[in-house]
Amino acid sequence: MLKHIPVTELRLGMYVHELCDLRADHSFWTSSFLLKHESDLQRIRSSSITRLWIDGSRGLDIQPANTPAITFRPGQSCALAEEIGYARELCIRSRAAVARIFSDVRMGRIAELEDMGDLIDDISDSLARHPDALLSLARLKTADEYTYMHSVAVGGLMIALARQLALPESLVKEAGLAGLLHDVGKLAIPANILNKPGKLSDEEFAIVRRHPAIGCELLGESRHFSPRVLDVCLHHHERFDGSGYPDRLAGSQISLFARMGAICDVYDAITSDRPYKACWSPAESISRMAEWTGHFDEKIFQAFVKCVGIYPVGSLVRLESGNLGIVMEQNKGSLLTPKVKVFYSALCKMPIAHTLIDLSCPDNQDRILNRECAKNWGFKDLDHLWTGLPESVAH
Repeated sequence: MLKHIPVTELRLGMYVHELCDLRADHSFWTSSFLLKHESDLQRIRSSSITRLWIDGSRGLDIQPANTPAITFRPGQSCALAEEIGYARELCIRSRAAVARIFSDVRMGRIAELEDMGDLIDDISDSLARHPDALLSLARLKTADEYTYMHSVAVGGLMIALARQLALPESLVKEAGLAGLLHDVGKLAIPANILNKPGKLSDEEFAIVRRHPAIGCELLGESRHFSPRVLDVCLHHHERFDGSGYPDRLAGSQISLFARMGAICDVYDAITSDRPYKACWSPAESISRMAEWTGHFDEKIFQAFVKCVGIYPVGSLVRLESGNLGIVMEQNKGSLLTPKVKVFYSALCKMPIAHTLIDLSCPDNQDRILNRECAKNWGFKDLDHLWTGLPESVAH
């Protein structure tokens, strides 16, 4: 639905259908676009444009006039539907911030720690309000934005895992920073190797394996980063059984932060589409990781599962009733009884009215039988069912 709004109501995630009042030269804008970047938002607001048209069916809509703006306190919890819009905007801002940070490192300029601290604080606050919103949205990344959004996702996962492990808040923030910077060494790896659609040759894989050492060296040129941050950068590809790289460390030889980083890095990687491999669903990824004996510290992995769930938000599941549903929210009391939105009858092979079911409710008679593969059912995109965002914005 098209809406004519004042520029003061414009925000990230909206789909700009047409700019109005083009009295100055605005040739740098396309006729319509999804507003993703803070810099573009500021350019519009600082221009002569006073009003514009947005398309609410392709992006975020304006907030109803009779709905008070939500002001979050850092420790204030909220429903997924309330946090999802803010988390989407945070993902967009975080991607731009990480791109700037990586660019600074590439040019030999050490990014301002204050800027990174603000970003970590924003991510941490969002996770405190509702952990599923940001972590689940960060999985929905395109191939072009993978490097940066992967860093954002791993940073968020590290914060969530650190809190699950009951680490002091100072270490929680440090874990987030370590996750944010863990892959900075990939800046030195040729893009044609990183994005190669086929299997890497031995020579190409050897080049990729250099990125932890390169990243550690780049960050080590500054005295701003702690030994823990450098260690995650260097050792997030070590495996608990000693089969990882670059130093083939095993067990307790691998630091706590690096063991955490290994889990968070792998989870986000396998739940993301890559040029050489389609993503696995969140639930399948957790199941696969549980089968990889020797890869991870078992105790830390179990803590990680408690963070994201056995059936993470966005997972497609089959219920005992024969209905298919999308996991909407975790139940802190039991990983097996999340909230599920049913939308399809597997028995009748037809859509049904969307209904939210709390599997932890005493009156509930349904339960999850197993996870399902969306492609096997011909479903192309189910993310809008749990994000509540239009399909063009959910990705």
